[in-house]
Amino acid sequence: MKKFIAGVLITLAFVFIVRSCTADKKDKSILQENSMLIQQEIANVSKLIVTEGHFSEVYNYKDSKELFGQLLRAEKKALVVVNADVTVAFDLSEIDFEIDEEAKTLRIKSIPEPEIKLNPDFEYYDVTADYLNQFDEADYNKIKKTVTNSLMKKVEASSLRSNAENRLVSELQKFYILTNSLGWQLTYAGHKIHNASELQKLDSLLP
Repeated sequence: MKKFIAGVLITLAFVFIVRSCTADKKDKSILQENSMLIQQEIANVSKLIVTEGHFSEVYNYKDSKELFGQLLRAEKKALVVVNADVTVAFDLSEIDFEIDEEAKTLRIKSIPEPEIKLNPDFEYYDVTADYLNQFDEADYNKIKKTVTNSLMKKVEASSLRSNAENRLVSELQKFYILTNSLGWQLTYAGHKIHNASELQKLDSLLP
């Protein structure tokens, strides 16, 4: 009788060990599958989130050169009209993140800086120059630099960048929806995200 009971106990212990090992392997398999799914989702949205705009600038360029002291002055001027297409983008292929399978956590450490690109079209009108003060490459470079700086200030003061950041938050919300559906935790810049709307409050953490 004792041998029978001992045999039953050994059998039950063996079954328990086998089931435990099988459950552990299954859990690890699920974790790996979830991890791969999260990585795939990040890869799918690792595209440029682009907001486009159009800006115009009218610039009066004048330059004068004194010759023979103050006896003679040579002048040149031009009216410059610039139309520029502008894009603001976040390249999510450069997102810094890590996946902690053990803690079931997706940690987004940082988002790349926005890329602001200007595509200006320069048109020159009323270009006049005295013989001794002709337009040269330095003048055109100076005009382009001045106008570009002015356009960048307009872009920063506009809603273009904030619109792009709103698009970025929408992409980050996809990460929350996915991790939450898998029973995982999402953190951004060290902050735990408990619901999708919390991402809207993290604007100060955006680049």
